[in-house]
Amino acid sequence: MERSELAKRIREAAYLEGDFTLRSGRKSKYYLDKYLFETQPDILKALGGMFASFSKSTTTLIAGAELGGVSLAAATSMAANKPFVIIRNNKKDYGTQKPFEGKLVDGDSVVLVEDIATTGGQVLEAAKLICELGARVECIVAVIDRQEGARENIEGAGFAFESLFTKADLGITS
Repeated sequence: MERSELAKRIREAAYLEGDFTLRSGRKSKYYLDKYLFETQPDILKALGGMFASFSKSTTTLIAGAELGGVSLAAATSMAANKPFVIIRNNKKDYGTQKPFEGKLVDGDSVVLVEDIATTGGQVLEAAKLICELGARVECIVAVIDRQEGARENIEGAGFAFESLFTKADLGITS
């Protein structure tokens, strides 16, 4: 799928207008419902391929934070033919009690995928955990950058940041 067609598909599938409170606590007149685009097979397949292009020969692992990053990490894993891990928002208090699912080891080199970046809060938490576990985050890549500070916050924390689309790419001007 061409990039412009994918942008159009994402907007058609996920763009909502109204009064919304974002994870960051900010108020917005529009909302991009990640689950409405991540659950569409044509969109998810195309996103996986685009994310996979950020995987280098040094990349050993793809990661995504629960819940929105799980399908993106899986699609990227398949496209890049590299394993993936799921970074939990909260460590589970049963079973292995790990803060992630999958195999993440000291020395791994990770491409961390994100759905929608507003301030970058959730993906920064995931990146910091990955580093605490001895792995290296090669880059953080979001589907959409809402252009509300995520890039500045992520890069300010010392991580490389890319986005497949910005809100402007989707024709959102507010």
